[in-house]
Amino acid sequence: MLIQLANHSPDLAQLIEEEYDLELRDSNLLVHHVPYVTPAGHVAYGILVSELSTNGERTVRPGRHEVWLAGDVPHDHQGRTLTGVINEPPRDFGGGLSGRRMSLKRNDEYPENYHIKITTYVDVLGRFARALDPEATHRGAPPRESSPDDSVFRYHDSATSRAALSAVTAKLKLGKVAIVGLGGTGSYILDLLAKTPVGEIHLYDDDVFYAHNAFRTPGAASIDDLRAEPTKVDYLQRQYDVIRRGVFPHPIRVTAANIDELADKEFVFLAVDTGPDKRSIVTQLEAWGKPFVDCGIGVSRQENSLRGMVRTTAAETEHYDHLPLRLSYVNEGENEYDLNIQTADLNMLNAALAVLRWKKMLGYYVDEKHEYNSLYTVGRNQLVSGDLGT
Repeated sequence: MLIQLANHSPDLAQLIEEEYDLELRDSNLLVHHVPYVTPAGHVAYGILVSELSTNGERTVRPGRHEVWLAGDVPHDHQGRTLTGVINEPPRDFGGGLSGRRMSLKRNDEYPENYHIKITTYVDVLGRFARALDPEATHRGAPPRESSPDDSVFRYHDSATSRAALSAVTAKLKLGKVAIVGLGGTGSYILDLLAKTPVGEIHLYDDDVFYAHNAFRTPGAASIDDLRAEPTKVDYLQRQYDVIRRGVFPHPIRVTAANIDELADKEFVFLAVDTGPDKRSIVTQLEAWGKPFVDCGIGVSRQENSLRGMVRTTAAETEHYDHLPLRLSYVNEGENEYDLNIQTADLNMLNAALAVLRWKKMLGYYVDEKHEYNSLYTVGRNQLVSGDLGT
C-alpha cells in the first residue's frame, strides 16, 4: 500500500528516496528511527505519527501541521524542553503506540506537502541530537516488522529505499505469479521472486523433498527437514514465510485436467520436465494470451566431464510464433540432468536468466534487444540471444 501510494505521491516518494523509514498504519503515516534528545540528555530514537490525507490515490495537502512523537519528552542539547511540545497527555494510537503532540512550522508557514511537514520535525529534533552525537540520523534504521497492509515483507525493505528504487521496484508489484515445478531451477526462481513485491507467489509441484533435492535448492535443509519428507512446496513455503507473506503451496502436478489453476495468474514461470503436461500448459497459456518464461537445462557426459546448456524462452501476447522452434515436449537422446546430477550452478543461472527476462518484460531493466530466447553454452562460455522482438 505504501509503495502504491508513493508511486502517485511525489512527497512520499522523496521521503523514501531520502531513506526515511515510513509505514502506513491505521490511516496514519509513521516515520521510524527519528533521533531526538531525552530529558536525561541522551540521544534516543522515536516514531513520528502524522495524519495522512489523500484523494484515494495520492496525497493531498496535510490536514493538520502537528505530529505526535512516540518516545520521551524531547529536549534540546542543553536540557531544555522544546518549545514545540504541547503540554497535554499522550495520545493513544492503539497497538501500544502513543505519542506527545508537537507543533512546528517551517518559516511559520503551513506545510504544502508531507515531505515539508516531516522533514521540518526531523530536522529540528535531529539537529539537537547531532549536537550530542554527530552520527545521529534517520538513516540506517534497524529491521522492523511490517504490517500486512504496509508490505508483503515481514520487515521493512530497506534495500529498495537505500537505493532510491521505489518507483522502479513498483513495476514488479504483480498480483499473482505462479511457479510450476519447484526442483532446482524453480526453487531458485522462488528465491529471487521472494525478494520482490509480488503480491502472491503460487507454487505447484507434487514431489516430496528428498536429500538429492536439498543439494540443488537455496539455503540448507536440516536432517530433520528431510526426515519429515515434506512436499517440495510445503518445505519451501515454510522457508520463505520468514521473509514475506503471500507464498502459497499447491502440492499438485499441473496437467490438462487442472490447468485452470493458472487462469488467474498474471505471469507464469515454467520449470518442469518435457512431456505432454508441459505441452498442455504452454498451449493453454498461449490461448489465454498470458506471458510466461520457460526454463530448460541440458547436461551430457563427455568422458569424465559434463557438457551443459541453459535455455530461457519467454513468450507474451502476440509473441508466441517462436515457441514450436524452441520448446520440445519429448526427450531426445541422453540427458544426464534427468539422472539428478547436482548442477545447482546451472539451476541458479537458469533461474537468474528467467527472472532477468521477466524484469525486462516489466520494464524494471532496460531491454535493448527484446530477445525471447537465449541459450548459454557452458563449454564455450557463450550466451546467444534469438527471436528478437520489435
